[in-house]
Amino acid sequence: MKQMQPPMSVSPKGTTDPNLGKVIAGRYRLEARIGEGGMGVVYRARHVLIDRVVALKLIRPDLRGETHLRAWMLREARAANRVDHAHIVDIHDIGETEEGELYLVMEYLVGVSLSSEIARGAFPLVRGVDILEQMCAALARAHDLGVVHRDLKSDNIMLTTRGGRKDSVKILDFGLAALARDPRLAPKGAVFGTPEYMSPEQARGEEAGPKSDLYALGVLFYEMICGQLPFKSPDRETLLEMQRSAAPVRPRQLRPDIAPAAEAIVLRLLEKDPRKRFHDAHHLQEELKALQRALPARNWGEVGPSESAAAPPPPPPPQSPGVTEWASRAATFSRMVARAYHQGNMPPELDQGISKIWDLAARANRLEGEVASQTRKLEALERRGRALRAEIGRKVEELAHEESRVLREVAGYQEEIERLNVDLVAADRDAATAKAAADTAEQRGQASRAIFERTGAAAARARSLREQAEKLHAKRTSREGVARDLRRQIDELRGQLARYAEALEEDLAAGREKVAARTREGIAFEKAFSEVSNLLLGHLKNKPEARDLLNELMTQVRDTRVSRPYDGK
Repeated sequence: MKQMQPPMSVSPKGTTDPNLGKVIAGRYRLEARIGEGGMGVVYRARHVLIDRVVALKLIRPDLRGETHLRAWMLREARAANRVDHAHIVDIHDIGETEEGELYLVMEYLVGVSLSSEIARGAFPLVRGVDILEQMCAALARAHDLGVVHRDLKSDNIMLTTRGGRKDSVKILDFGLAALARDPRLAPKGAVFGTPEYMSPEQARGEEAGPKSDLYALGVLFYEMICGQLPFKSPDRETLLEMQRSAAPVRPRQLRPDIAPAAEAIVLRLLEKDPRKRFHDAHHLQEELKALQRALPARNWGEVGPSESAAAPPPPPPPQSPGVTEWASRAATFSRMVARAYHQGNMPPELDQGISKIWDLAARANRLEGEVASQTRKLEALERRGRALRAEIGRKVEELAHEESRVLREVAGYQEEIERLNVDLVAADRDAATAKAAADTAEQRGQASRAIFERTGAAAARARSLREQAEKLHAKRTSREGVARDLRRQIDELRGQLARYAEALEEDLAAGREKVAARTREGIAFEKAFSEVSNLLLGHLKNKPEARDLLNELMTQVRDTRVSRPYDGK
């Protein structure tokens, strides 16, 4: 837990971002710019007092005045945190700086984006299905909890290595996610999303729902296994019209080796009518697992064709020295002073400086220990909160999966009822016609056994169909009752989760403020340490007796403080 930065930093050459080196909310020092999205700029950052490297998103400077975007950014963290799934990026902290900038602190991922992997060529089917199944599992949990992503695309999917397993998916940027849609947060008539992945209903300006995310999954699956998007155009309006009305080229026309079952999944996901897509993410996941069982198992130790030329993932961020380095530098300064003024004629301000630099190193070390202790308590609270959210999420997922199956049964019964109703109308008409013919024949004295048998058969068929319809009605009604009970349990758990999340956030906010207050003290120590260091250097830089120690000190500073660029895309 040694992360407080020693002063006397050497600024990286060629730095153009004025935010680099800035400390956000008194806790997170921005080390490198690693990406930019629709709403914010993402940095690699490091807590100044504890051993935590994070990704920190700042709302884009040109959008700071956009109230609806600021509200969405707050919602992003709350939505993603509430879902709490292994394949959704973890959110550590959210807040607003003293300058009014919103920030979002996320787990720092080392990996590659799905878009960069797709750029290397189409995936083997088994790889594409595996990645899609992980995304589907995450979205099933999100949809169960009322969260819709709204902007799924290959740039928002990170592939990492987890537990020795390649292609572990992390979904990023729930920037347009909503727990409950608030029309006040969006400009009137706004169309949100990325056109290449936008569902037909979004392209029409309609509300995006869970099935809009399923459509985006269809685009991603198509892109992974075909190596290209289903719809392409340099013109945004043309592309939106293609999403609304054009049919994609069938995947097997581009890759004949694609399994028919995989093509069927893609085309069903890309249906223009949301009702013709899968019922929900649970339904899709069942189909994907069935497809996986039919495909050859992937050996995760082997490299697939599209991965052979893949560059290795970027290295983890460089380690940063802790406040123990301060004591080491204080010792070096003391040795330099002893050499330069070995006869004891040290200037008073130099003597005071040595005493102060040792005092600051000791105080910073104690402060770091206190902050580390407070942070451990916060982390324990976060772990308990995460565990409880995950437990509730799993319960909701189990209930929602069962609800999905029941509702599909209900839909199946309804389809049978509608089919039977068509047959019943025809049977009633045939029965009425047969009875009328029998009555006419009887009046004319032409009745025969065959006529009455036809009449009886027609009436019996109508009764049989009516009885079948009534039984199906009863089954549908019964299953609808089961579905309502499951939905009641799901809603109760979601309410419980919302109440718990609000209470937890209050406790975490209070704890974070305590840590922030002490961390600000640490930053004041940094400034004082830097001032004393510069004072000592001013006295010692021209002393030949201390030149080798000075070179050793400056080399040490460069080695530990120069930020190396890192592109986390």
